[in-house]
Amino acid sequence: MASSDKIHSQGALIVLEGLDRCGKTSQCGLLHSYLQESGHAVELRRFPDRNTGVGQMISSYLVNQTNLDDRAIHLLFSANRWEKRSLMEYKLRSGTTLIVDRYSFSGVAFSSAKGLDVEWCKAPEAGLLAPDAVIIISFGIIVDATLSIENVEKQLRQIVMECADVPKREALFTALAKLVFFTTGVELYLLVCLR
Repeated sequence: MASSDKIHSQGALIVLEGLDRCGKTSQCGLLHSYLQESGHAVELRRFPDRNTGVGQMISSYLVNQTNLDDRAIHLLFSANRWEKRSLMEYKLRSGTTLIVDRYSFSGVAFSSAKGLDVEWCKAPEAGLLAPDAVIIISFGIIVDATLSIENVEKQLRQIVMECADVPKREALFTALAKLVFFTTGVELYLLVCLR
């Protein structure tokens, strides 16, 4: 009986991932409203969190006021998540569900797309809170989930070489996400947004 009480008292960490302007923030808001109206304690989080010291450095980079090496900015994005880890863990343990707009998976996917090694990109994320569910918001291009990791990597390299438009960038993001998810065991959902 005690274990079931613990399950009900702990919040869930729900992460929404996807490309820029695919509807993540809108879907996060809708999910937040739904859960709140259903009587759940729920909060929204967004990464990068530009209200922290590290977040302000990231913001400066994103608006082209600072030029940083790809490795340095990757580590800053990871540090930004680490800044919030303790607070997020406290909230989850106190029963608050967290809906997060972007998390580690985006960091790994975007940095890998720049040519950084996937394993190197994943290393600073080790120890962050594992999501209970990840929802990928997609425009509709899906990489075959039955592919082996080697074939996903091969397809990824090909996509990177041809990445010139939004559908191809989305396929890249999906391929990278699948590569990461193959090794994490996190429950993965795909939400296709038709426009």
